[in-house]
Amino acid sequence: MSWGTELWDQFDNLEKHTQGGIDTLEKYIKFVKERTEIELSYAKQLRNLSKKYQPKKNSKEEEEYRYTACKAFLSTLNEMNDYAGQHEVISENMTSQITMELARYVQELKQERKSHFHDGRKAQQHIETCWKQLESSKRRFERDCKEADRAQQYFEKMDADINVTKADVEKARQQAQMRHQMAEDSKADYSSILQKFNHEQHEYYHTHIPNIFQKIQEMEERRIVRIGESVKTYAELDRQVIPIIGKCLDGIVKAAESIDPKNDSQLAIEAYKSGFEPPGDIEFEDYTQPMKRTVSDNSLSNSREGKSELKFGGKSKGKLWPFIKKNKLMSLLTSPHQPPPPPPASASPSAVPNGPQSPKQQKEPLSHRFNEFMTSKPKIHCFRSLKRGGATPEDFSNLPPEQRRKKLQQKVDELNKEIQKEMDQRDAITKMKDVYLKNPQMGDPASLDHKLAEVSQNIEKLRLEAQKFEAWLAEVEGRLPARSEQARRQSGMYDVQNPPAINSCAQDRESPDGSYTEERSQESEVKVLATDFDDEFDDEESLPAIGTCKALYTFEGQNEGTISVVEGETLYVIEEDKGDGWTRIRRSEDEEGYVPTSYVEVYLDKNAKGAKTYI
Repeated sequence: MSWGTELWDQFDNLEKHTQGGIDTLEKYIKFVKERTEIELSYAKQLRNLSKKYQPKKNSKEEEEYRYTACKAFLSTLNEMNDYAGQHEVISENMTSQITMELARYVQELKQERKSHFHDGRKAQQHIETCWKQLESSKRRFERDCKEADRAQQYFEKMDADINVTKADVEKARQQAQMRHQMAEDSKADYSSILQKFNHEQHEYYHTHIPNIFQKIQEMEERRIVRIGESVKTYAELDRQVIPIIGKCLDGIVKAAESIDPKNDSQLAIEAYKSGFEPPGDIEFEDYTQPMKRTVSDNSLSNSREGKSELKFGGKSKGKLWPFIKKNKLMSLLTSPHQPPPPPPASASPSAVPNGPQSPKQQKEPLSHRFNEFMTSKPKIHCFRSLKRGGATPEDFSNLPPEQRRKKLQQKVDELNKEIQKEMDQRDAITKMKDVYLKNPQMGDPASLDHKLAEVSQNIEKLRLEAQKFEAWLAEVEGRLPARSEQARRQSGMYDVQNPPAINSCAQDRESPDGSYTEERSQESEVKVLATDFDDEFDDEESLPAIGTCKALYTFEGQNEGTISVVEGETLYVIEEDKGDGWTRIRRSEDEEGYVPTSYVEVYLDKNAKGAKTYI
């Protein structure tokens, strides 16, 4: 089966066929190239997807990834990143082993094809030239034969005519002989050219064309084989990454199998456990026995003293502090700047002169004590710094007991690591000093004394710091009874009429290491005062709206007491700006807070404008 013998007369069709083969190869190259682009794009999108859902460093989201379910999700993201890398490998290998190789081969194939068909056209032109020569000699031979025949007829005519002279007859005879000779020469030339043409034609159809077509056939078969090899390579490159992709998928499955719901539940307990005891039973208050309330400092102080004892002595209503919903007093106390004016004396039933009285011991009207509390500006400032993201106390006393214990334990571990690091550095310096003492030429031992003293000083500071935090940790864990005693002393501050203690947030509190921490004293004062009034305002109704406002800008309320608003949002105004730059607004019955006055446009209701907002 040879193109040279079977397709000897299909030169043009073979030319079209081979060009179609090259076009097919180029089309396959384009297909592979687009596949590599898709693989790169897919890998890039996978990487971006994995990066998008990676937890941000130093964020609350990162804390969630200590749970096994979140760890499994994180492992999935990492495995998908590796998965994307395998698609990049596919793209790189296909580009280098298929696209680039076939591109070079196509160029070589085009040159080879061009050379073969050039030789074929050259052979065609040669045989066509021989054919033209044969045709020319044939026509000349035919013409000469006709001319010789006419000259012979003319001579015979002249020879038969008696009126023609002998000279004319002789001339006609010579002309006839000359034409006959020319015909013979043309015949000989035609015969020679014919033999030559037959020889060339035989060579053309049996030697040149078969050879050329055979080379073209081999070229085309090599092209077909090359395409087959490329298709196989295409599949092999995909198959090579399948084991690694399988490992990535196995990693995802392994991560899924590592999810432990019980462990996650335990971690949630450790993360959010406050350490407080559940609230006790609420005492029954009998209002059926009318009692006349009198203004008495002793009654208020006794009441407070009773509450303080209940707070620290056993289960009581004071223990509802961490669990009950903060009342309007807390919202007022956490105002971003100076507090709004105090509420009217009628805010509480206890302030009504002839109203129903509690069977408990007599109290001073809450409005008097509340005014006294609200006019204590340094105290409110300190409370606000604690509640609105101020400086965190060094002993983490602003946290619930369990969370505080965890923070202290973490701090102790960090300090121990730093101490160990400094001790290792001290040991290294000591060894170097010993080397210098044994080999003075290596260095001066005295040059290390300053560094050694500095490291020892750092160790001592870290140890003192660690002892301080360990003492606080022991106090939290119950190993030291100082906590409850000091707490009683703190609560007792407010049972006596001591103006400096009431008007100041800077009461000293002795810490376990003998130092005094201002922040803890501030927190204790505020807690006791807020707890005293907490149960008085639990049943207070929500404040009336005095107008509406439209948010001019978006505000993110990240601190307690503030509320987030979106630009264009309409809300209710429940308290005007009192000069501190903050306006109190409400979105719904349970969602209210402060926003910067400059962020909203306020429309006050004329009818309600005179009604001041109190809690």
